[in-house]
Amino acid sequence: MKIPTILCAVTLMIGILFSAISFADPVWIDVRSVLENKIDNIEGDIRISHSDIVEEVSRIYPDKNTDIRLYCFSGGRAGKALHSLKQAGYQNVQNVGSIGNARKVRAAIN
Repeated sequence: MKIPTILCAVTLMIGILFSAISFADPVWIDVRSVLENKIDNIEGDIRISHSDIVEEVSRIYPDKNTDIRLYCFSGGRAGKALHSLKQAGYQNVQNVGSIGNARKVRAAIN
């Protein structure tokens, strides 16, 4: 196999890999308490207390460009978590407000 053919194949594979990464689904994080989450939650979402958000997100999602959507009861704790993540260098973080709003946003996306 010739070198230009190999380079073309490698370039194509790298392009496909980066396309898949850039179009990944957002990470949804519930920053409410354990009790609130047990009463009502969105299946598949992770729960991290807003006070632990930077430590836990840094461990699970070290890429600072990860698309992160935060929610809580009314948006207050999600706002605090957003501020903390922005201070830690995360670039693509949104506060969607309440758990009800999170459900509405997801319905609109899907």
